[in-house]
Amino acid sequence: MLSPNQVGEARPGAPGAFESLRRVMRNLEAPHIYEEALRRGEGRVARGGALAVETGAHTGRAAQDKFIVRDAVTETTVWWPSCRSLSPEHFDRLMRDMLAHARSLELFAQDLSCCAHPPRRLPVRVYTEYAWHSLFIRNLLRREEEGDRKRQFIVLDLPSFRAGPARHGCRSETVIALDFRRGIALIGGTRYAGEIKKAIFSYLSFLLPAQGVMPMHCSANVGAGGSALFFGLSGTGKTTLSAEPSRRLIGDDEHGWDESGVFNLEGGCYAKAIRLSRDDEPQIFAAAQRFGAIMENVALDPATRRPDFDDDSLTENTRVAYPLGFIPNAAEGCADHPKNIVMLTCDAFGVLPPIAKLSAAQAVYHFLSGYTARVAGTEEGIKEPLATFSTCFGAPFMPRRPWEYAALLRERIERHGVGCWLLNTGWSGGAVGVGRHMPHDLTRRLLRAALDGSLAESAFRVDPRFGLAAPISAPAVAPDMLDPARAWAVKREFVETADRLVEMFRQNFAAFAPFVERDVADAQPRRLSG
Repeated sequence: MLSPNQVGEARPGAPGAFESLRRVMRNLEAPHIYEEALRRGEGRVARGGALAVETGAHTGRAAQDKFIVRDAVTETTVWWPSCRSLSPEHFDRLMRDMLAHARSLELFAQDLSCCAHPPRRLPVRVYTEYAWHSLFIRNLLRREEEGDRKRQFIVLDLPSFRAGPARHGCRSETVIALDFRRGIALIGGTRYAGEIKKAIFSYLSFLLPAQGVMPMHCSANVGAGGSALFFGLSGTGKTTLSAEPSRRLIGDDEHGWDESGVFNLEGGCYAKAIRLSRDDEPQIFAAAQRFGAIMENVALDPATRRPDFDDDSLTENTRVAYPLGFIPNAAEGCADHPKNIVMLTCDAFGVLPPIAKLSAAQAVYHFLSGYTARVAGTEEGIKEPLATFSTCFGAPFMPRRPWEYAALLRERIERHGVGCWLLNTGWSGGAVGVGRHMPHDLTRRLLRAALDGSLAESAFRVDPRFGLAAPISAPAVAPDMLDPARAWAVKREFVETADRLVEMFRQNFAAFAPFVERDVADAQPRRLSG
């Protein structure tokens, strides 16, 4: 575990070097940041009051340009097959060059913190070149108490800086470099604000397991039946389903789980906005358009400045960022141990049931698999879906060995008797282009029944391929919708498609099989034909 003296150890380019940055506006609040952003031409005010910005060439994370310093601390703790390494010497050179570049700029700094549970609090200082990036991270993290200015993690974010691969050991002019031992993140060459948030989460995901805390890329809420966690990749409904008006939102993306319960690592929400609607997501729709919110790459009507959430001309990955308090029924950020865990998958192959109950071993298997499926670009002309597997439902942000996170998850599931579910928000009756998308009201009905405990009392059938226990019946749900095989018109096509997906699962899990318990390995699906 990194101690404070390890994080702040004096070395070339250590945190003390940031004190040389003199032209810094510190801890500005939203009105002042708006003024600076507009003065600099960084964005426009949308109808309703949100600040609308564009991120240019990078409309998402630059995953191939993210690096972790490989040193004595990370050599045996980071799962290097999934992470790119950077030498300490290259990091030092990069930091010196970025600090030199920063001294020519007028910067913004925010003193914030992570972790709603006070004993786990992590102070963070974020230096940004752009005013709107300062508002972004102020929305996403927790406000710092006055008087405590000791930083345990520092971020320097300079979109105008261009890295040199030969000089800095990186891949391109864009770089995201993390030094876990010193507690520093350097971000250059990208205006996509999500890099700041995910750099901090990557550090927490490395730091917390050494303290016995499970870091999780999940949303969480609390209500009748207790608290619930929602694991899922982008586009599976994680934010939407956790923002349920009848329940209180703990957080929409990053959480920790320790001996006291679950807690939000952040203080805000960063929600996908494409096709955001008042009818389907009323709370997010309202929060996204308030003064203080940020709309990222959302198109505006030139005359009225009204946002068009259906417009994907800039990117499919349009985003909105706002404080958690913009959601009327938000919780304080902490809750008791979860009663249920819901793992979300958008199965575009159309072969998984809409909901299934998982054993602890199956939950670990699906956690390590992190499966969803998507259609690349637009659906036009695409003949079949693409399977996506992201370990722990967040591989780019979970730098330790996956089975370390899995062991923490299983221990908590078994100790607290947590119910586990696999919820399919994808297709039924056929793959994309043939079947139909799971109706939102069906998904919500099944989810409510799972969380209030009534679904667990149902009779279940076990799928012979995937081993999933799916309910035989549920109130106001047609039996054909609960059994994916029955929903397909051509049974042979169902068998072929299901067996293809089984093989994808098995190939993906091969890297983990030697490191997991036997019952987890036995939870793998199996082919029934061929």
